[in-house]
Amino acid sequence: MSLGPYTTFIVASYALAALVVAGLIGWIALDYRRQRRTLRDLEASGVRRRSAPPPGRTP
Repeated sequence: MSLGPYTTFIVASYALAALVVAGLIGWIALDYRRQRRTLRDLEASGVRRRSAPPPGRTP
């Protein structure tokens, strides 16, 4: 399969797009871990979520 005179541009564009997508996936994964850690720390300090039932009461 020949891409013609634009082969370099096409391959570079796909490589850059793949790099950006991989970067976004990594960023989301790191942010998810950070948010989970923050939530765990807040709950350990006694701060509760508004959507959680009060202690001692089951939904």
